[in-house]
Amino acid sequence: MDQLVPNLEGNASFKLCLHHRDFELGRDIVDNIVSAVYSSRKTICVVSRNFLQSEWCSLEIQLASYRLFDEHRDVLLLVFLEPISERQLSSYHRMRKVMLKKTYLQWPGSDCTDPVQAQELFWNQLHRAMRTGSRVTEGNVISEDCVTAKSEETEHFETSDENYYLLP
Repeated sequence: MDQLVPNLEGNASFKLCLHHRDFELGRDIVDNIVSAVYSSRKTICVVSRNFLQSEWCSLEIQLASYRLFDEHRDVLLLVFLEPISERQLSSYHRMRKVMLKKTYLQWPGSDCTDPVQAQELFWNQLHRAMRTGSRVTEGNVISEDCVTAKSEETEHFETSDENYYLLP
């Protein structure tokens, strides 16, 4: 949160929906989540080991991936905060299906030869992914020396809503 919010809201002028700040008080949490996913252009799931253990995060990725496959539009961005083994992902069928069909991002780890450059590349790739829509084709990981990138064809999706949402 210390990195994501300032890099997207401050520098790139995106508007994020953060549960602690933007969810409607007194409204059912599920209704808040559904509203956030379906009224946004993109849903970012920041995947960590804690994310995988959360029932709310599971619901969020289910809704966002359902929208992705139902509308055939690139509305879901997966950002892996830490390396997660195939074994740890084995019970997350939807996420694995998304990973096979779309590009996802990996936050550069401390093992990078140039962590500052790797983080700068990460933010550039995330900003580009936020602004464009991708055809749902094959799975790629965006990183390069800890942040690898494989380019793919992109197309822009028109929308009247300039909101982007980040779900916990």
